[in-house]
Amino acid sequence: MTSTRRLCKELEEIRKSGFREFRNIEVDESNILIWQGLIVPESPPYDKGAFRVEINFPTEYPFKPPRITFMTKIYHPNVDEKGHVCLAIISLENWKPATRTSQVIQCLISLVNMPQPERPLRAELANEYTEDRAQFMRNAEESWRSGDPMGRTIAHLHRTETIPQNVQ
Repeated sequence: MTSTRRLCKELEEIRKSGFREFRNIEVDESNILIWQGLIVPESPPYDKGAFRVEINFPTEYPFKPPRITFMTKIYHPNVDEKGHVCLAIISLENWKPATRTSQVIQCLISLVNMPQPERPLRAELANEYTEDRAQFMRNAEESWRSGDPMGRTIAHLHRTETIPQNVQ
């Protein structure tokens, strides 16, 4: 199966690349089509949080794009309440089979760090981001802080350390 071989190679490349903002990649070896990892943004208001994402690859990959879902709630204009993300590189009209998963992850990290209010999934958050950036920043930080029932943050961790697997 071509998709399995390619995904194994891409996973190995990503693990070796040392992405600072995408860590703790978990893949069930019996199903290489589902990956989980932590997005650890470096820009406010998300820079003290860690957000678990799931990447689902279709069996037709690389001819069809993966789907990305935030498993951790995030207050972001380009991510809906169910965690679905609006990311141009994986839209059906923009997808190219030559696109690598590392490119998709880089675009996702960029989107988290720099929201695109012109392509919102949540118009009210896009308006707030555009019209009252300070309020948006406060609301976003409060949202991820209160989203963890244990009240955990990663503020105490050094950016080079591994983040505990139980961060949700």
